[in-house]
Amino acid sequence: MRHAINQQQKRKLALSVYIKLSRAADAVTNRINAHLHEYELTTSQFGVLEAIYHLGPLQTGELGEKILKSSGNMTLVIDNLVKQGLVYRERQVEDRRCVEIHLTEVGSELITHIWDGHEEGVLDTFAALSIDEQEQLAALCRKLGLAQKYD
Repeated sequence: MRHAINQQQKRKLALSVYIKLSRAADAVTNRINAHLHEYELTTSQFGVLEAIYHLGPLQTGELGEKILKSSGNMTLVIDNLVKQGLVYRERQVEDRRCVEIHLTEVGSELITHIWDGHEEGVLDTFAALSIDEQEQLAALCRKLGLAQKYD
């Protein structure tokens, strides 16, 4: 349903939607990731373990792209995971500049142990929405995320 609204109303609506989206994203993220403190993992550390668990060994830059973190931040996250014995770095023989991040046996066991509960948390959280609503939200988020304004 389309409404004829003026510029001031458009501004007010856009700001209201932005605040609601930000608060909802924070609430969902916090609810889904609350269990990570039991394992002394940050959301970023979990994201690295999960990415490698599902995709196999990845380079630092690829991991950063997957979990939406800068390369500088990724270095710190990976350093901490190495200290915890959950991942290790492996320099590639064919190109010594490339370093892949792998799960250790302990890291693999941990993410395997955590994953099912994490996935259940996601399902439980999104159960607040019907399947149709989840599909609509996914489409709207994608549209908003891909929107670019060219001036």
